[in-house]
Amino acid sequence: MTGAAEARLGGPALRLTVLVGENDRCRHRPLYSEIVHRARAAGLAGASVFRGVEGFGASSMVHTARLLSLSEDLPVAVVIVDTEERVRAFLPELEGLAVEGLVTLERCEVVRYAGRPGGSAAGEGGA
Repeated sequence: MTGAAEARLGGPALRLTVLVGENDRCRHRPLYSEIVHRARAAGLAGASVFRGVEGFGASSMVHTARLLSLSEDLPVAVVIVDTEERVRAFLPELEGLAVEGLVTLERCEVVRYAGRPGGSAAGEGGA
């Protein structure tokens, strides 16, 4: 991210979490990847994807990574943190994707947000 992004993110913030299935797709791309790329295009401070080892959602079907019952649709969490204004402005992007799953917002506090000098693509972290 740029120095401007670093300067604007500190103190009160909003964390957006989108819980979807690993196999959910949008335009032949994993849905979680589409969300991350749209968040970057929207100029949000960062986004990270976390793969779950077990979980269930509205369908009540348990998906697990345990060896004897391998699942091909594990739970995935996309976490985005930025100012409340910027996160709320991004919400219509999710509506446009017709995201199935769970979308939550939580107030949080950013204690530190710093990128690597030079902002190399390989070294940039997410939310």
